[in-house]
Amino acid sequence: MAIPKEMQAKYDEISKILIDYSVNYLSKEYEVLCLHALEKLCRKRPSPLKSGRSHTWAAGIVYAVGSNNFIFDKCQPIHMTAKELVAPFGVAASTASNKAGEIRKMLKINYFQAEWCLPSQMGNNTMLWMISIDGIIVDARNLPVEIQEICYQRGLIPYVPGHREQDKQGE
Repeated sequence: MAIPKEMQAKYDEISKILIDYSVNYLSKEYEVLCLHALEKLCRKRPSPLKSGRSHTWAAGIVYAVGSNNFIFDKCQPIHMTAKELVAPFGVAASTASNKAGEIRKMLKINYFQAEWCLPSQMGNNTMLWMISIDGIIVDARNLPVEIQEICYQRGLIPYVPGHREQDKQGE
């Protein structure tokens, strides 16, 4: 994605912080999602990144993406407390949480959007698979493959789980 020229320096500064943080504390998947969020923030008109400290924005981005991927849940492969998450940024957990709230609102980050889910965790995120059929909420993973294909074509689910199951059986 193209970064506006007037935002390139800010993007470079915050992206370095995010990449360093991801290498030391997270994963490549988190890095990709965090940089995606940064790119979208840079392209907003006017960009909210024009004011505020870069470390605060970086902490807010990681907090927003991390919380959407259950980083505070000890059952997750990568997990930490809010204090642990923000300590390397040198900001308070409350500051990062507030900034994350702004970011979630601006970018529409929520549990129902595959765009903000770690690819390795999509199959485990129940919210991505809930669809309504005749007013009844069902888990699309339990539907016949033919219906899953229709749901995928309509953009209701991120992929056709039945195809992945068939691939696993063929191995």
